[in-house]
Amino acid sequence: MVGRIPVMDVMPVVDLGRQPAKATDGEPFPVRATVFREGHDSLAAEVVLTGPDGVRRAPVRMVKLADPPDRYEAWVTPDQEGPWTFEVHAWADPWDTWDHAAGIKVPAGLDVELMFTEARLLVERQLADLPATATPAERALLDGALEATTDTTRPDEARLAQLQADDLWAVLRAHPLRELVTVEGPFRAFADRSRALFGSWYEFFPRSEGARFDEATGKVVTGTFRTAAERLPAVAAMGFDILYLPPIHPIGEVNRKGPNNILTPGPDDPGSPWAIGSKDGGHDAVHPDLGTIEDFDAFVARARELDIEVALDLALQAAPDHPWVTEHPEFFTTRADGTIAYAENPPKKYQDIYPVNFDNDPAGICREVLRVVKHWMSHGVRVFRVDNPHTKPLAFWEWLLKEIRRTDPDVLFLSEAFTRPAMMHGLGSVGFHQSYTYFTWRTARWEIESYLREVSSESDHLMRPNFFVNTPDILHSYLQYGGPPAFKIRAVIAALGSPSWGVYAGYELYEHVAVRPGSEEYLDTEKFQVRVRDWDGAAAEGRTLAPYLTRLNQVRREHPALQQLRNVVIHSSDDEQVLVFSKQARLADGTTDTVLAVVNLDPHATRETTIHLDLPALGLDWHDALTVRDEITGEEYHWGQHNYVRLDPHHEPAHVLTLRSNP
Repeated sequence: MVGRIPVMDVMPVVDLGRQPAKATDGEPFPVRATVFREGHDSLAAEVVLTGPDGVRRAPVRMVKLADPPDRYEAWVTPDQEGPWTFEVHAWADPWDTWDHAAGIKVPAGLDVELMFTEARLLVERQLADLPATATPAERALLDGALEATTDTTRPDEARLAQLQADDLWAVLRAHPLRELVTVEGPFRAFADRSRALFGSWYEFFPRSEGARFDEATGKVVTGTFRTAAERLPAVAAMGFDILYLPPIHPIGEVNRKGPNNILTPGPDDPGSPWAIGSKDGGHDAVHPDLGTIEDFDAFVARARELDIEVALDLALQAAPDHPWVTEHPEFFTTRADGTIAYAENPPKKYQDIYPVNFDNDPAGICREVLRVVKHWMSHGVRVFRVDNPHTKPLAFWEWLLKEIRRTDPDVLFLSEAFTRPAMMHGLGSVGFHQSYTYFTWRTARWEIESYLREVSSESDHLMRPNFFVNTPDILHSYLQYGGPPAFKIRAVIAALGSPSWGVYAGYELYEHVAVRPGSEEYLDTEKFQVRVRDWDGAAAEGRTLAPYLTRLNQVRREHPALQQLRNVVIHSSDDEQVLVFSKQARLADGTTDTVLAVVNLDPHATRETTIHLDLPALGLDWHDALTVRDEITGEEYHWGQHNYVRLDPHHEPAHVLTLRSNP
């Protein structure tokens, strides 16, 4: 039934309230609602949060937005992990109704004493309703207001001014008189740990880390968990705090693929890690070439010493010789000719992979997958990157993620789904903590601006974005032909535009050659072969982006504004190749942290233009002067609303600026 003061279209609400909205411990999120009433009397609204401890937090007053009409908003902040609820309380506001009428009538000499009599009645109610926690100063202000309502010896304008004084209204706002109260809710949100929102991801294949070419045999000696652990300090030094490993399990021998996805591998070709399972085991085993489970445990422990979390790939598929194929043939699809269907994404074919069919034995598959996930959790894995979750039923993911959250709410899942928006949002809504995005394909200024708005303020209650600049599957043409400046440009946008971002190993070496023109596949892709990289030689010769990535991750850690999602502001420039956006956070001491990115999107040419800052959106006045510091170069500039910039992509393609107001 509609309340006396209608409250409608409350957000964030996910799947008609069946799923909790996305929230993070310590991150503000907006609650919005349409609130209105008949006639012209005033109303007010507030949001009340209730934490996992069952304790209601102090109400947060909602503010009426300029557009659309009757839309109200308040920003609230969960202060601990776990399930939260929020309610929207709306009421008739007799003080605001009086203030509006008195502000017109008293100066005009209309119903003057009637206005003050009505004010006296309101003050008397206010004093009677004042809680025991009210301060003596608050009571004194109300006593003074009561005297003003009856003191006819004073000018009417002075009496009205006292009743409209800011300090008095601070008391009235803190202890509002409520009439005709409507409560809508509770609505659900779940606050995850901060790593669900903020993290810098690095992906590498353990078999390539420490790999070397043996001149005596003419063969590549593959890396192991032990040699991969030697690479961990370099990853930590660059500021990455999540290390994502593609599947580490035994690789199938049947229909194994060779270099660049050919169907005729040689006897020493290692195959694709995503073709999981062989005589050596399945999803709960480690590839014998990488070492033992004890070696994996040592690898995870070493990463933890360096403040790195290990994320493991969860790919629900099997090679033709996976133990599941003989032990659980019902997990797969049998075709009319009696063969098991392999994976296809026309024109791509994956003859070395059998997809799981969730319709044949859903209960059995659920039990097995839960067992596998908990097995790796018991070995220290608290983050999973899920391969192609959009090819499995949403109902399965909803069940699995609820099961894990019920016992281990700190375990996080990243959705690797480059698919239709509805499916991406659906995966986020049923529990995935992070999501791959379309960022890789957004390169024009208008595309990036639109996408930053979308992920920060339109889909933020459904999914948290992770801006990966490249993956083993995706080498965008922008990187293929943009040279080193393109790698800097994309890193700046990803690292500053999203709280979570990631790179795949080789990005810092500017690896950019595609297998053929028009393809996004790497030449000699690491998916099908071991890659030997000379990290030390590249560093010695200055052929590495590692110092730049290191500085970006340092800036991210130093500035809380970059650790939030919902605070993006788009500014403008006169050049369509120059992107300008900012992020701002209010700190506990009442100050603000502001970071401004100005990026030349053209990797080939210097751009000179004027940019225009929306200073009120940064909490400033239009004519304020600013001192901005470039966190990459250390230079300082004196700026205002309109500013000239010159960005040479071969020198520094972007300004990463922090703002300080001039005294």
